[in-house]
Amino acid sequence: MTAGTSAASAGGAASPAGSPGPLTDAEVERLRSDFPILGREVGSQPLAYLDSGATAQRPRRVIRAMAEFVERSNAGVHRGAHTLASEATEAFEGARARVARFVGAPAPEAIVFTSGTTAAVNLLTIALRNLAGGETAGPVPSSAPGLVIRPGDRIVVTEAEHHANLVPWQRLAAQLGAELAWVPVLPNGRLDLAQLDELVTERTRVLAFTHVSNVTGAVTDVQAFVRAAHQVGAIAVMDAAQSAPHLPLCLGDQPASGDVSAAAGVPLGVDFAAFGAHKMFGPGGIGALYGRPELLAALPPAFTGGGMVQAVTMRGTTYLPAPARFEAGTQPVAEAVGWAAALDYLDEDVGGMARIAEYEERLTARLLEAVAGVPGVRLLGPADQTDRLGVASLAIDGVHPHDAGQVLDAAGIAVRVGHHCAMPVHRKLGVRASTRASLAFYNTLAEIDRFGQALAQVRPYFGLTGAAGAEGE
Repeated sequence: MTAGTSAASAGGAASPAGSPGPLTDAEVERLRSDFPILGREVGSQPLAYLDSGATAQRPRRVIRAMAEFVERSNAGVHRGAHTLASEATEAFEGARARVARFVGAPAPEAIVFTSGTTAAVNLLTIALRNLAGGETAGPVPSSAPGLVIRPGDRIVVTEAEHHANLVPWQRLAAQLGAELAWVPVLPNGRLDLAQLDELVTERTRVLAFTHVSNVTGAVTDVQAFVRAAHQVGAIAVMDAAQSAPHLPLCLGDQPASGDVSAAAGVPLGVDFAAFGAHKMFGPGGIGALYGRPELLAALPPAFTGGGMVQAVTMRGTTYLPAPARFEAGTQPVAEAVGWAAALDYLDEDVGGMARIAEYEERLTARLLEAVAGVPGVRLLGPADQTDRLGVASLAIDGVHPHDAGQVLDAAGIAVRVGHHCAMPVHRKLGVRASTRASLAFYNTLAEIDRFGQALAQVRPYFGLTGAAGAEGE
């Protein structure tokens, strides 16, 4: 992003007072040594990992924290009085508090652990369906009538959504007889905000949107979406999977205190948000649904079973308060410990998310420059750096993305190929799939230069030369 980027739309990327400033190249080289996998070779080439938008790599601190927990304290949580159970429960709830601080949640109870971003969105839609069916948990706040969805109401999403924040809402709309509408994507890959007020009407109950597109890298103007939703009493639901690893976040209404990661985050004021650990340099199999505590308190559970009940008889069941109400079954305790360790690493070893955001601005500028210089390659999404992150999805004229990915892999460069679980936005931009490079703070300018050089060899490898004609699919 550039200096002119809206801090509100980006979640706040300016360095807080007293911060050490952007990461230096020397610091990045030192931090890279914390990631064992970055030292390997692919074939005879050093690995250049440009696929963090799919899954980020893990530092030793995460690997060791998980191993130490399994070796010393592995046990079920909230289910025993023995020492191991107590240690596991303390670690699990400590991880919840750590995630809450990192994303600027008002309290640990605002964080519901799930298996990932996809599970978090699905949990929310199932709970909303159950509420619409008459199941209750607590009073619905008068400030959020959007929790109750009736036939003829409207759910609004965007055309840029990952399937995880689209398909669950499609399904919910069909189940409840609601209308599904969407904010379209413009040819430049940005959302058409001019249609926001027209689409978000008094009938709207939910406005769900991505913070950062996993295809175009475009950053959504969160405050505009939240304002549009709240003006009509709708709930604002944000997919933060692609923003949480790159930007300081403050999901609630007030900045977090005493935590460097969220210190620069402008309060976003969303009602719900979903994100996962594996893109945040943590383990797979765990994510979170953030929800305003008063809204979580009003929702019935999505899943039932052990661990979320207060009392059970053969005639009925009462449930525990949130977040336990939404966490039925065996919990991913080691993964929670690993996630907390990843967040400690980002704050303590790297120096906070503001530093990461500033350093990645340099990387993004170099990435856009490298792509622009290759004939026959079209960038999907904004060509300028304003309000965008380090994601470059490419249509390579005459070359299928899978073929392009293999050529790049032979050069030691790992990228993502396919539709990236976002078919509608690809279709809107005139392609079926793309070749995507996505950055993280452990990438270097030299790796991006290598990518640019290898990209320039893709079309010649297949005997193609010259500028793009018809877009590659």
